[in-house]
Amino acid sequence: MDLATFAAAVGADGPVTISGLASRGGPVPGVRCVAAPAGIDDIQADEMIVCCGAGTPVDSLDAALATVGQRVALPPGGTVGGALALGRSGIRRLGDGPVRNTLLQARYVSALGEVVKGGGPTVKNVSGFDICRLLVGSQGTLGFLGEVILRTRPRPATSQWFSAPAADPWPLFGALHRPTAVLWDGSTVWALLEGHPDDVAAQAAGLTPVDGPPPLPPGRTSVAPSALGALTGTFVAELGVGIVHGDAPVRATQDPGLVALNRRVKHEFDPTGRLNPGRHP
Repeated sequence: MDLATFAAAVGADGPVTISGLASRGGPVPGVRCVAAPAGIDDIQADEMIVCCGAGTPVDSLDAALATVGQRVALPPGGTVGGALALGRSGIRRLGDGPVRNTLLQARYVSALGEVVKGGGPTVKNVSGFDICRLLVGSQGTLGFLGEVILRTRPRPATSQWFSAPAADPWPLFGALHRPTAVLWDGSTVWALLEGHPDDVAAQAAGLTPVDGPPPLPPGRTSVAPSALGALTGTFVAELGVGIVHGDAPVRATQDPGLVALNRRVKHEFDPTGRLNPGRHP
């Protein structure tokens, strides 16, 4: 994919922001806006990788991968670049792992308006700094993603949500073998089980099939597993992950040393703060 036009649009001067489908926060208001290229370059099903533009809708990519029996571990909705820039895993993180593990290679436009490549299509060929992991979750403050190579996964033969009443979720959690997601609201457990139909049926003994997970409250924070029992009010906890969705958003206390490190990294990549100004990863 030729990123010359995208790089020229970003340029090297003045504040600039980037937009996708506006489903994950949208561009910075009042700032000149650019859009990343979209489209699927190549699906290599045998290598389990896909190359696409960062502006490609996640749902379109998922539909294309479904034709070869594969999927990509990104939350649905929005664009590929938006999902990576936000870096927030969906409720499948227990089974899929963090979003950062999906990105193998990135070609992005830097604050100097130059196209830079980081990572590689196979892990064994990667050397130097792991720029891809820096870009994931940076909210576009280190560079604007243009083209990415993503790791794909097989689509499961069976995928089904189940539920069961549970004041204490841990016995049920421990009895499940590699669940994709386990949620708990203080009285009920929901589990997403995937794989061979016989394996799913064996695990699901005593559980009730349901159409899907419960609605998630808008707030989101991280807690230690030992703190789950002290939660009050309306919440849905992602067991095994440490994410709790509650009535109001809660921002965890940040370590001052990490904040200072993030600022130094940001300054190295974008000394003038022109990329997505005002955003903080």
